[in-house]
Amino acid sequence: MCWSATADLVAGAGVTAVGLACVTRVRGVRDLPLAALPLLLGAHQVVEAMVWDAGGGSGPATVVWAVIALPLLAVWVPAGVWCAAPPRARRRLGAVLAVGVVTAAGLAYGLAVGPVTAEIRGHTIGYVTDLSHPVPLIAGYLLATVGSLLLSGDRRLLTLGVFVAVGALVCWALWRLEFVSTWCAFAAVCSVLLLGWVRARPAPR
Repeated sequence: MCWSATADLVAGAGVTAVGLACVTRVRGVRDLPLAALPLLLGAHQVVEAMVWDAGGGSGPATVVWAVIALPLLAVWVPAGVWCAAPPRARRRLGAVLAVGVVTAAGLAYGLAVGPVTAEIRGHTIGYVTDLSHPVPLIAGYLLATVGSLLLSGDRRLLTLGVFVAVGALVCWALWRLEFVSTWCAFAAVCSVLLLGWVRARPAPR
């Protein structure tokens, strides 16, 4: 969703570097899945650079991009938050994780049975896939990803959740206008916030 393959590569390299810093500074194994999220986001942007180079279409890079963006993130984010959350928050987060798993199954089915295509639209790439029940799937996706951060019981993750919710609206609005997307900067800032969270985490007892 950046405005060129070069921008995606540069942003992907930067986000990956932040991800490496997050992983190397983790103090507890339960924090590792969430700390590794920037590595996934960085790889995601590198994959999109390949989509740019291919001129869009429905090739392997497009499919990989969609798999990361849809079913994988729908599980990765709530699972990472559940692992890192304090015990008092894990029951409610378990329910959110279950929503993420069900949503990911629906999204994976849609990707498996229907074609996924990418179309270059000026400064953005539009991805199209045929989902049989898009409204509940989108609602489940947002609950799993944004909702898990908001319900994490961790002040820094709550702040990240608010930022993700607002940033997602901004990115969507600019994408709808086919203007320069903010996703590169958005992913980078999210990764930096996660690095701050990792550095502030106490050492496990």
